[in-house]
Amino acid sequence: QRRVVESGGGSVQPGESLRLSCIASGYPDSGPYGFGAYTVGWLRQGPDNQREGVASIDTDGTTTYADSVSGRFTISRDNAKNSVYLQMNNLKPEDTAKYYCAALSLWLGKKTPLEALGLLGYSDAEGQGTLVTVSS
Repeated sequence: QRRVVESGGGSVQPGESLRLSCIASGYPDSGPYGFGAYTVGWLRQGPDNQREGVASIDTDGTTTYADSVSGRFTISRDNAKNSVYLQMNNLKPEDTAKYYCAALSLWLGKKTPLEALGLLGYSDAEGQGTLVTVSS
């Protein structure tokens, strides 16, 4: 069974940094259904429980970011380790949320990766989340 597991959340003060990690399992080592064949990303759910796509990275390394985190967050992946990372700098109280890693479905229709991350039903695998709290 394909799954992803997040780690790295915690409580920090405004302006500090955190690095989230996500490791996938159950994917073939290579080929059309290997982990490297999937666009992956991070989404978050804040106190209002709304899903928001935060960052995505596709199979050729192209990245996209939500406007709210652009310039502060950096997504990266290491296909050899079946891993995705989210470096979060200059954290703000409004970044407080539960952060989820997702490997997106191979078919997104007309949705962009960020749009798909913000919606249910477009994930091939999605983790249980890791909590990030930013507070002074």
